Amino acid sequence: MLLCRRSTIFVPSFIAKTSPNLFSYFTKKTHALSLFKNSPIRCNYSYLFGKPIKDSNFFGAHDLFVNKKAKFCNLAISGTSRRNEKAVGGNVMSLREKKKARREAPEGVLKFKLNACSKRGDVVEGLRLYDEARKNGVELNQHHYNVLLYLCSQNGGENVSDLRKQGFEIFQQMIIDKVPPNEATFTNAARLASAMEDPEMAFDLVKQMKGFGILPKLRSYGPPLFGFCKKGMADKAYEVDAHMIEYGVVAEEPELSALLKVSADVNNADKVYELLHRLRTSVRQATESTVGIIEDWFKCKHAAKTGKENWDVSKVKEGVARGGGGWHGQGWLGCGQWRVVRTQMDKEGVCGSCGERLACIDIDPRETENFAISLSKLALGRDVKADFIRFQDWLQRHGPFDAVVDGANLSLINQQTFSFSQLNSVVHRLHDMSPSKKLPLVILHKSRVTGGPAQSPYNTKLLERWKNSGALYVTPAGSNDDWYWLYAAVCCKCLLVTNDEMRDHLFQLLGTSFFPRWKEKHQVRLSVSRSGIALQMPPPYSIVIQESENGSWHVPTTTNDDLETPRQWLCATRPIKS
Repeated sequence: MLLCRRSTIFVPSFIAKTSPNLFSYFTKKTHALSLFKNSPIRCNYSYLFGKPIKDSNFFGAHDLFVNKKAKFCNLAISGTSRRNEKAVGGNVMSLREKKKARREAPEGVLKFKLNACSKRGDVVEGLRLYDEARKNGVELNQHHYNVLLYLCSQNGGENVSDLRKQGFEIFQQMIIDKVPPNEATFTNAARLASAMEDPEMAFDLVKQMKGFGILPKLRSYGPPLFGFCKKGMADKAYEVDAHMIEYGVVAEEPELSALLKVSADVNNADKVYELLHRLRTSVRQATESTVGIIEDWFKCKHAAKTGKENWDVSKVKEGVARGGGGWHGQGWLGCGQWRVVRTQMDKEGVCGSCGERLACIDIDPRETENFAISLSKLALGRDVKADFIRFQDWLQRHGPFDAVVDGANLSLINQQTFSFSQLNSVVHRLHDMSPSKKLPLVILHKSRVTGGPAQSPYNTKLLERWKNSGALYVTPAGSNDDWYWLYAAVCCKCLLVTNDEMRDHLFQLLGTSFFPRWKEKHQVRLSVSRSGIALQMPPPYSIVIQESENGSWHVPTTTNDDLETPRQWLCATRPIKS
């Protein structure tokens, strides 16, 4: 129920105090003001409060929102807990009984039903539940409001404009009800603004988060950034990008791709150059849609006019050496029309189109050491600490190794059941390749060495031989063996043999900066066919966007690491003047 009197919107003064721009949305924005004026939901604000509010510091909310240490609680749930603190007979309720009481309370039932609406994308039912809850006096909490805002921001259809308006009405009511917003609240409100083709308002909402002690996330910036890019407002898009950088939010491929396109559309060659290098650093390999944008840029007339006819060769070489190879960062080199083709690299990294050999970019040893430390901290925080410390001590005594094997992964490739013979073939192959002629370290979970195929006499002897050679480590029950084989490979600075894509949540914790480069240099993959097993060794060149000393560019596409599909590259070159 909106708090209003006639055509004037009543908005608490704390909104103006704490967040003046947020207040302006409901007083200065023409379309926002009209949507509240035209709202069919009207009542006198005294309906809820009994008498006019005189205190300018409405509910003391200014302090409530600004103080980040304030401990917000669910008013409805806490009220339910107090009412149900004692069961029949005066006995204190158990934790289970309290949880049941919260679930069965009107607020808990509403939460359950709204969550179901969110899963189905049923905005109509969600809004019906909202109207019913307000009519029945159910106190909505942060979660309720966020689900409703999400539903309004995600749905389209014939009544899309009405849905956006209802979403803003709900957002205003949330603030009037003094329900503290969080990042999801502002992000969904920004999505509503973007859906109404108002990226400026979406960006203002993101900027308001600071006043509420909330740090924006990458998803928070999507609505204004993509909105400005869609409208071709490059300067405003750059402003959003700068705000992201200021708050330490790292843009990913979708954001960089959108910025790249709008920069190409407005012929901002310097920005295109900058964004290509940012893609090289953080994304490395581009999806087909991004490669298409890059391809269109190199084919356009403005790209042909951009570049230096003469440049300082020594500075370029210095830049290449400083960057570890594969780029120099000295700006566009050369002039004239670009020759743009799709091609492949041979096994040595020689381009099938221009004949240029790609660079193998160095990894700083200090980065590897820091990566091992951060990996250890993550593992100790998520696995049984004593178990992982025991493994670290064991590795220090028995290492280093030339290769580490993800036993479970390799034993199940093209197999219906766990195959020790396939695993043994890989171990033999790695042993023959080893410079030290040492067996690789095989990591297996306890469940793999105590039951099933492990009980056969042959496999039992095999496991015993590896164990006696100090080449087998069995991870204990309840542990995640991914942490063990990855940590061992990083610490030993050796090859890691696994077909695991290493893309799930666990590996996302490792970041997108160093980890992809480390994988490229150290991961060995296995293919199994009728002719036997084959190991795909790391390439002698870096699969990353590269800028050569003569100004040409090579952009690799993503192939999901498919061993059977050759990777496609975009090659962009132009004539070199002798």
